[in-house]
Amino acid sequence: MAAVSTRKANDADYFLIWQQYCDEFRKAAPVDHSETKAQQLVRIRRLEGDAEAWFKFYFPNYCTAEPAKFHKAATKRLLAHAEWYEVRAWSRELAKSARSMMEMCYLAMTGKIHNVLLVSNSSDNAERLLLPFKAFFENNQRLIHDYGIQTSIGNWKASEFTIRKGCSFRALGWGQSPRGTRKDNVRPDFILIDDIDTDEECRNEEIMKNKVNWIEQALIATRSISCPTRVLVNGNIIHHNCAVNSLGKKADKFSIVNVRDENGKSTWPEKNSEEDIDRVLSIISYESVQKEYFNNPMDGSDTFRDLTDGKVPPLRECLCEVYADPATSNKDVSSGSMKAIGIIAKKGLNYYIVKVRLDTMSNDRFVQSLFDLYDYCVRHKAKDVRVHIENNTLQDPFFQQVIMPAIYERCNATKTELPVLGDGRNKGDKYTRIEGTLEPINRQGRLIFNETEKEEPNMQRLKAQFRNFSRKQKRMDGPDMVEGGVFLLREREAVNAIGSIDFIKRSNNRRYDS
Repeated sequence: MAAVSTRKANDADYFLIWQQYCDEFRKAAPVDHSETKAQQLVRIRRLEGDAEAWFKFYFPNYCTAEPAKFHKAATKRLLAHAEWYEVRAWSRELAKSARSMMEMCYLAMTGKIHNVLLVSNSSDNAERLLLPFKAFFENNQRLIHDYGIQTSIGNWKASEFTIRKGCSFRALGWGQSPRGTRKDNVRPDFILIDDIDTDEECRNEEIMKNKVNWIEQALIATRSISCPTRVLVNGNIIHHNCAVNSLGKKADKFSIVNVRDENGKSTWPEKNSEEDIDRVLSIISYESVQKEYFNNPMDGSDTFRDLTDGKVPPLRECLCEVYADPATSNKDVSSGSMKAIGIIAKKGLNYYIVKVRLDTMSNDRFVQSLFDLYDYCVRHKAKDVRVHIENNTLQDPFFQQVIMPAIYERCNATKTELPVLGDGRNKGDKYTRIEGTLEPINRQGRLIFNETEKEEPNMQRLKAQFRNFSRKQKRMDGPDMVEGGVFLLREREAVNAIGSIDFIKRSNNRRYDS
């Protein structure tokens, strides 16, 4: 039976998507007619006892790659607990919607759930969320062969339908009233919230407060207190103020999975290869990568509202500092902290960010970058260049046992010297220190980014971290490095000034004998 839509017939886009889903499910799951009835019953019983096998058999078009460990663990949790509240903040390309659809269809066909609400950021999006479910129940030949026709006459609309197995599905946009969603006195026992956040709404705190209140007070409150209910939220942490982030703090399980793990490896290698990830991430902005693939929204900030590009004077006229902020990771690719090395120069009242290396990198690459930037200063005849590596109390073992031996080894191998010192000052709160040191000089246009490096990826990452600098931001390795360099240049100039004054005083106090 074809779906009866509440939409207008000229909504060509909607019907095109609907037709694609129908064709996909119709072609994806052919039936083996050579199987006997007894064999069929045995197979169905076996599949129902193994959810992953059930998924593969009835959703071959979705199961094109072996599931990852986090997929299996998430499904196991959801199926094991009839009373459960989980938020899945999974990166793009990790199949959060596809996985939840397979789980819900499995629970519906095995009689474990009876009344489902599918909720999204608007009623139109909620109906689109419901489309693949309807197409699956209408057109999946294996499902129909094993469980019978699931469409029901008179109760099969685009926004709401009930399958003959007894489970009802209703689409709902946020803000709509979820009242009246009982089915045969059964309140909703599965609530799926998918794609509830939008960028525009997340920027409005009042809207987000109202949205979370609606979810908690109107939507989830439709459930029965005495009957178990599953609540599942799918999305990305696209903003610090997003609903996914707020709801996750109250869930039984807040599952955050990025496209790469803490070791810099694909979290779903069976589908997303390292080369494919590299390719996709290389063609989009740093901010987009962090938000969409690492659950690290870079929401923007007013701290460094305007950044100044400008021409760097000859380094022979500047005091120069090569400053490095090492992370202890030894990975070339990671979702953790970045290593940061930069040449900071000072002339007059201005500070210039000359060159930068800001990325997740191995210790060898970090040390090589130190030598490269120091060599750049030497070749450009920088005045009084010095090299410092951040080395607070916690970092000291790493500095002494890992970084310095690697530097000595490279010095011996290349027959060169690197005059490096550890910066062991107690830096205190990172945000307060960076804001206090750099914001005033940036506001006055005296923190200047090398205009010839404007398109260089490392410099772009640094500027992105400045633009999004806030207390909530996970990554501020670049600004932290710049603050270290600026602080030491300022301190060195002050020491030089005191020395000059002392010299003048001593000169003016010469003794003259009669």
